[in-house]
Amino acid sequence: MSYCFQLQHSIFLPRHFPFHCFSHYNISSRIPFSSFSCEKDLDMKDLKEDSEMLVADPVLLEKKIDSIRFAGPHKLQVIADFDATLTKFWVNGTRGQSSHGLLQQGNPEYDAKRQQLYDYYHPLEFSPTIGLEEKTKLMEEWWGKTHALLVEGGLTYESIRTSVADANIAFREGVVELFEFLEERDIPVLIFSAGLADIIEEVLRSKLHRTFKNVRIVSNRMVFDDDGRLVSFKGKLIHSLNKNEHALDMAAPVHEQSGDLNGPSDENDSVKKRTNVLLLGDHIGDLGMSDGLNYETRISVGFLNHNIENSLSCYQEAFDVVFVNDAAMWGVIKLASQMCSSES
Repeated sequence: MSYCFQLQHSIFLPRHFPFHCFSHYNISSRIPFSSFSCEKDLDMKDLKEDSEMLVADPVLLEKKIDSIRFAGPHKLQVIADFDATLTKFWVNGTRGQSSHGLLQQGNPEYDAKRQQLYDYYHPLEFSPTIGLEEKTKLMEEWWGKTHALLVEGGLTYESIRTSVADANIAFREGVVELFEFLEERDIPVLIFSAGLADIIEEVLRSKLHRTFKNVRIVSNRMVFDDDGRLVSFKGKLIHSLNKNEHALDMAAPVHEQSGDLNGPSDENDSVKKRTNVLLLGDHIGDLGMSDGLNYETRISVGFLNHNIENSLSCYQEAFDVVFVNDAAMWGVIKLASQMCSSES
């Protein structure tokens, strides 16, 4: 069994890796967002020289960029994983929390029960000896039990707000600018997560201090009663193995405040007609987020945050572009700018 195959079914061990190991790549100074509008075409040299950005096949990438640019922004959508993709892997010198892991229910007994489920099922999720069908059943079982504990333990809005406020979580530099860039051009951003949409929304509201009309979340959504207590979940269950465009009917805009009941809208049908994709993920398995979409051209960007020495070759085989060392989003914005450029 190859290491690259095992990588798709294994958990990474946090590890720092010095960037000087890639010293043969030129390091360019950060370019302000205002200096690369969609009307300015950036050549491949700009992209290849970007700090912490690695491209295995520049010729293929350039062909894909040309194809997407020729089709126009109205055919483009962005699909992004949340944890360790939009958010940073390292925060204040320590491993940042995930949207899954930050939740404290306000009930130690139920927090402990959810941890017990994690300790049992998480190794099974990444086991290379369990088949996909059996693993899918196990993931449905895990998520179902976890959601039941959240309801039974009386999770409230206030617990979510407090958990996010106390969490060690932060967005990568440039995420706001990326969202603004795409919003100005009516390019939808689909955030796919097997976690909880309500937590992701609270992180967006509290850390970015604004919402974006083009950002939609495909994740598990909660239903609260008038007292702000969780009573159920709505729609299909989304877990780590079905986090893709087959679940698009669960997509909904970011709510202005906790408890808004706006659900999926007809806009999801128009998203399916956008057949060019910029995909952002931090795990090779995130490439499956575009499953279910009959795309014409896909440019995949992988954030390799740790264990770089062992994983880099596999990431470069799998992704068109790889960013290392918990990189910021400036390179992605430059890439998106080139894809949108009106110049030939």
